[in-house]
Amino acid sequence: MNSLIVPKKLNPGDTVAFISVSGGRAGDEDMLPRYLTGKRRFEKAFGVKVIETPNALKGSSFLYEHPEKRAEDLMWALKNETVQGIICNQGGDDSYRVLPFIDTQVIHDYPKVFMGFSDIATWMAVFAYAGVRAYYGPTVLTPIAQPGRMDEYTENAIRRTLFSNEIIGEIKPSEKHTPIDWNKTYEVQCGFRKIRYERYPKTEDPNAPEEKINWTENTGYKVLQGSGRVTGHLVPVCGGPLRQIMGTKYFPSAEIWEDSIIAMEHCNVYESKVAGLHELRAFAAAGAFDKAKAIVTGPLDCDSEETLLQVINKEVGRRDMLIMENVDFIHRTPMTVLPVGAKTEVDCDKPAIRILEAGVS
Repeated sequence: MNSLIVPKKLNPGDTVAFISVSGGRAGDEDMLPRYLTGKRRFEKAFGVKVIETPNALKGSSFLYEHPEKRAEDLMWALKNETVQGIICNQGGDDSYRVLPFIDTQVIHDYPKVFMGFSDIATWMAVFAYAGVRAYYGPTVLTPIAQPGRMDEYTENAIRRTLFSNEIIGEIKPSEKHTPIDWNKTYEVQCGFRKIRYERYPKTEDPNAPEEKINWTENTGYKVLQGSGRVTGHLVPVCGGPLRQIMGTKYFPSAEIWEDSIIAMEHCNVYESKVAGLHELRAFAAAGAFDKAKAIVTGPLDCDSEETLLQVINKEVGRRDMLIMENVDFIHRTPMTVLPVGAKTEVDCDKPAIRILEAGVS
């Protein structure tokens, strides 16, 4: 993989733009309070000023109808000299519709921190095509604006990846995790009755108790296949979005897949084992697994493990491929941050994951 331009680190006092380059729920009336909570949290945690791109809060209907406005927002944020970083409000499912309206030369000429996950995997590929590192990690609506508070694991991952130019080092598994929760209220037992509170009130209620989140103890990394250590460059993948750009110039080339550590969020799509199998086969047909060094993924159920091993071992013939699961970069809380192209070591003996360089310059 050719070297990518590494954006400059963020600092307290910087201006960070929040953007809706995929889904537009942040601007919908029912979701706006959650967005504003995420904005306040990010500003307080990192000492930055947050602004919205011009169309970021115009709502999901408007942004679906106008993909060109999403492109305009990205170009605006990149060219804006007062903006040092860009964080996506959420993922979505149609970033591919924005691509005809962008200028990748602008991405190359104005390299800035750009972070998001899920459908934002499309933009990881686009930035790599433009020769610039992007960051697969938290979005504003989740997990930054998760119920309760922004968890320490997520906050620390953002801080050491985007706000420090020291080597990132070991990415330890989280101690606990919880599903993404979109409910707008929560209940607290008070004697014999339950009191319902708004999760995201327009004004902070000093009398509202801190919400108790249902956390599950994490079991740590699991080695599905392989032993020893390998080193490669990180390539984050969310299957659905990247399948939408297969056949375009933005889909990762063979040179990107070679010697890569593929961070792939794999599951049986729509709870269909066959759909999950077909998704893996699409990437196999594209050559993604032929010369990769390792795959890291989130937690897998038995069916997902079976389909992954079927494709990698029997169909691609890569029984030598290291595969590690239950890594914290998927659709749950908390999340780490993965810098695209960063030199990374996967150690199946410990097991451990280490990023061997700084995330930013």
